[in-house]
Amino acid sequence: MDRCILTIVVIYHFDKSVENLSDTSHILVVDDDTRLRDLLQRYLSDNGFAVSSTSNAALARKLMVTLTFDLIVLDVMMPREDGLIFAEWLRKRTDIPILMLTARGEIQDRIAGLERGVDDYLAKPFDPQELLLRIRTILRRVSLKNPTEKFTDVEIKFGDCIYQTNRKELWQDGQRIHLTEMEASLLHSLAIRLGNTVSREALLLDSGITGGVRTVDVQVTRLRRKIEPNSRSPRYPQTVRGRGYVLRPN
Repeated sequence: MDRCILTIVVIYHFDKSVENLSDTSHILVVDDDTRLRDLLQRYLSDNGFAVSSTSNAALARKLMVTLTFDLIVLDVMMPREDGLIFAEWLRKRTDIPILMLTARGEIQDRIAGLERGVDDYLAKPFDPQELLLRIRTILRRVSLKNPTEKFTDVEIKFGDCIYQTNRKELWQDGQRIHLTEMEASLLHSLAIRLGNTVSREALLLDSGITGGVRTVDVQVTRLRRKIEPNSRSPRYPQTVRGRGYVLRPN
């Protein structure tokens, strides 16, 4: 991954055991820079985290209504509402620890962050591995403060369905829906990238589906038949013409 250039804030929440932090943590990336957002999403996904992303604070709030996140990667320099303002808004509503990534190491930048409840900071340019180590260190530290708390599944609601990311189970009207291995893998790949378009090639690679990209289309059609009241006008997942598929929450 390239060294990061923009200023971002990382916000953490932890409600699970200290072991297997990356395996059970869901990260939200909020960044208006598409390239950096994609790089962060890919890097964190490669290191075992479930990742969702969006381009601004307003969309982030909508996602947070239906999803629970363990950590938020937040770009400071965004139009309309910057990351510091959003971090201050979050701090009034949650005790999530915050690690600020700043382009400069000047004292005024640190003070501005600390005044908004930032717990730690990292100056840029930075090595992605150092960011990863700091993430895991803070999650571990928070976990030790709450040793009795257990992991709660992230539940994604779309239509009348609920998908539990940790258990990889799909429920509809209180009944568990049986999914084949390929259908389950496909849905999970879309769920951990909630709100983001995923290419057929990426779905093919992530889910381990054999065959070409048309095989992905076949599996999506089969999945829709199980969850859509009208599979001829599907909403979940949606087709993004020429790009792939996207799963959006209610």
